[in-house]
Amino acid sequence: MSTMTMIQALRSAMDVMLERDPNVIVYGQDVGYFGGVFRCTEGLQSRHGRTRVFDAPISEGGIVGSAIGMAAYGLRPVVEVQFADYFYPASDQIVSEAARLRYRSAGDFTAPITIRMPCGGGIYGGQTHSQSPEALFTHVCGLRTVMPSNPYDAKGLLIAAIECDDPVIFLEPKRLYNGPFDGHHDRPLVPWSARPSSEVPDGYYTVPLTSAKVFRPGTEVTVLAYGTMVHVCEAAASETGIDAEIIDLRSLWPLDLDRLVESVKKTGRCVIVHEATRTSGFGAELAALVGEQCFYQLEAPVERVTGWDTPYPHALEWAYFPGPARVAAALQRVMEA
Repeated sequence: MSTMTMIQALRSAMDVMLERDPNVIVYGQDVGYFGGVFRCTEGLQSRHGRTRVFDAPISEGGIVGSAIGMAAYGLRPVVEVQFADYFYPASDQIVSEAARLRYRSAGDFTAPITIRMPCGGGIYGGQTHSQSPEALFTHVCGLRTVMPSNPYDAKGLLIAAIECDDPVIFLEPKRLYNGPFDGHHDRPLVPWSARPSSEVPDGYYTVPLTSAKVFRPGTEVTVLAYGTMVHVCEAAASETGIDAEIIDLRSLWPLDLDRLVESVKKTGRCVIVHEATRTSGFGAELAALVGEQCFYQLEAPVERVTGWDTPYPHALEWAYFPGPARVAAALQRVMEA
């Protein structure tokens, strides 16, 4: 076991799989010699060679399109879109080709590709470096969508994604790369080493792609969250004194619906939190599922705490970011209903 940041855990996952499977390759913008804009692939090229880890032109469509062709003929590409905001030029390749390949070929071909994308705000990236586009992927049949909240899950989920025969959108909350973030931007960074989830096995292990987990047990209200918002919700529950059970989705789709339903039926209340914009966000799907599955157990309307329906502002980042105060207010509303 080693203590790792999320960056180190992700790098370790790719290192393990490059060593374990000769069909795994890693490429994208600046991921080779430079080691990636966030250094997630630092040192992998020198360790595994330029034919296994290499740089690609600034062409997201070309990166994903070539990965699909490679995957169809036996390779397992792990490609990086430098920021999730830049996936749009590759959207046709992702939606029309990667997601459909198994279906359209009646199983003769698959697209075992992993597309890594740093996502979310909290680093003053402005409107084109802060987006959380997860709902766009969960809408597409044939894609898996994953977002870890800590180093242990990040490594296990990434290894599982690389081994999966379906295309996996692997979203990485960049505000969590170097430490857990509870939404209090005016406080010093807490290192991952202060958290048990930074203890990561050095070798091979997996976290099932379809598994949510109880991040914080509780009895009064269920909070559904993923990525950075898991830590924000933990802070809000602690600050209000409300006994909230926080479910870390980990896999957005396929969804561990049984785990969610079990918790909501136990508590009778539900708050859903995500950083992406509110309208048609993934929280709307979660709210619908909770309503369908837990209607007779609900003691209050389901609450959503989200980003606003506007581009992510640079100067007003913390007014947009769903911080602990907004989550705490939602928790109090459902408890008083």
